[in-house]
Amino acid sequence: MGWRRGQAYSQDLRERVLAAKGGAASTAERFGVSVSYVVKARQRRDRCGQICAGAQTSHMPAKLAGHDQALREQVARVPDATLAELTVWAREELNVSVSVSAMWVRLRRLALTLKKRHLSPPNGRVRTLPRHAGAGISGSRNSTYGGWFSSMKPGPRPT
Repeated sequence: MGWRRGQAYSQDLRERVLAAKGGAASTAERFGVSVSYVVKARQRRDRCGQICAGAQTSHMPAKLAGHDQALREQVARVPDATLAELTVWAREELNVSVSVSAMWVRLRRLALTLKKRHLSPPNGRVRTLPRHAGAGISGSRNSTYGGWFSSMKPGPRPT
């Protein structure tokens, strides 16, 4: 069993580690945990009498967490604002200095997107020339100009 970031070990493993006799190194090797975990778990038991995991206290709330409604209103008011413009707005209006990436993370958590255009073409290539559906046009569709140019023959221009 390996160490899992951000998750406490299970209670049954904790109890087995604390009930084990012997040194910290041998106990750690036997149960597949670190030596420091064994030492800290034993210290917690001896000092506080607790054998369960303690609360994680290193959580830091996001700077923009309390300003969700104002951020939603600003994005609705100016939907084509860039992330850099929103960070300037947050600094001036909310007195909160955040990076562009922090702004992006907050917008993503709020499910807000910044669109430059309301309707954009789907991904992929966009046709720049209209399809010609007229009768009598011949030529290879695999030619350099997409087909209908290859059917045009040089001749006099109409006036």
